[in-house]
Amino acid sequence: MASFYNQATLSYNGNLINSNITTGEIVDTLAMTKTAVTSTYGGNDNITYIVNIKNSGTAPFTGLTLTDNLGSYRNGATNVVPLTYRANSLRYFVNGELQTPPAVNSTNPLTLTGINVPANSNVTIVYETDVNSYAPLASGSTIRNTATVSGAGVTTPISDDELITVENRPNLSIVKALSPTTVNENGLVTYTITVQNTGNTATDTADNIFITDTFTPVLSDITVTLNGETLPETSYSYNETTGVFRTAAGVVSVPAATFTQSPTTGVWTVNPGTAVLTVTGRI
Repeated sequence: MASFYNQATLSYNGNLINSNITTGEIVDTLAMTKTAVTSTYGGNDNITYIVNIKNSGTAPFTGLTLTDNLGSYRNGATNVVPLTYRANSLRYFVNGELQTPPAVNSTNPLTLTGINVPANSNVTIVYETDVNSYAPLASGSTIRNTATVSGAGVTTPISDDELITVENRPNLSIVKALSPTTVNENGLVTYTITVQNTGNTATDTADNIFITDTFTPVLSDITVTLNGETLPETSYSYNETTGVFRTAAGVVSVPAATFTQSPTTGVWTVNPGTAVLTVTGRI
């Protein structure tokens, strides 16, 4: 609700006389809310936002503009934007009925024009965004983005924001290498298995990590190391008949990644945590 004031002036014979000040109030009939479908995010995630605009008045609003800053924040002397609008994801409903969507005039910030809200009606706008390389991923990081509606008949632009928090989780991948790739019969080979964690949380016993492999041809007289340290035979099992190898659960743990933001570009670099398992044996 906004107040407005007015005063008249009477002028005669070079004299000025002011009237009393009248006071009025404008009752807001337009309201909006903005909600993310999920409250958490991770690297390269897709986030869907829902904007609801309600007109409780008896007159329609036409030609409104919706602007979303897509989480823009300051990095040094510039602004960076951690969300990217996903093209063609826009959906537009009036009282629950799907309509032709408004025009997308800009994607950074996201700007939608030509929004019409009939009297005593609700408009719902749904769109998707992608988490990009400007999004912070360290534990405790957040993205707050704000949507604003403005236009004819809207006395003061109305806004709402939504806060999503980075999900604390490990994010693992595995790569295997062989050395040498050409070996004499009864020669030694080494398999190197590297596990990388691009997540912001180290693995722990609850993650129940183990590595399995079936060596073909079967290896004999194997030795196993983890991060350069020889593992005792109680830390893994190996069948020299079938070639099936498996580490015991919890033996392999992977530290969290670290994250570095460029002060110039604002781009975040992920430095993965790693664990390296080697198995050496005779062909």
